[in-house]
Amino acid sequence: MTKSELIARLAERYPQLVAKDADYAVKTILDAMVEALSAGQRIEIRGFGSFALNRRPPRIGRNPKSGDEVMVPERRVPHFKPGKALRERVDVMVGQPIKED
Repeated sequence: MTKSELIARLAERYPQLVAKDADYAVKTILDAMVEALSAGQRIEIRGFGSFALNRRPPRIGRNPKSGDEVMVPERRVPHFKPGKALRERVDVMVGQPIKED
């Protein structure tokens, strides 16, 4: 599902919301999540999951073109851990064909 599909479904599900308002709501939520992660905070949405930052230590990598060793700096990467309710719901779907819209 893309952001535009999410906005369309939100506007469809709640007819009192104009598509412009649904767009603003989705963008506001996503911006708040980005800001929280950028500040090093953890995000937890009950029943859905949590977002946190994982630290990847510095390491020595290789340039695939030349084969030279290259120092790869430390990085912080977002990590999503699904909640119990989401895991159980997805697990029920195992073995069923995936619906494509």
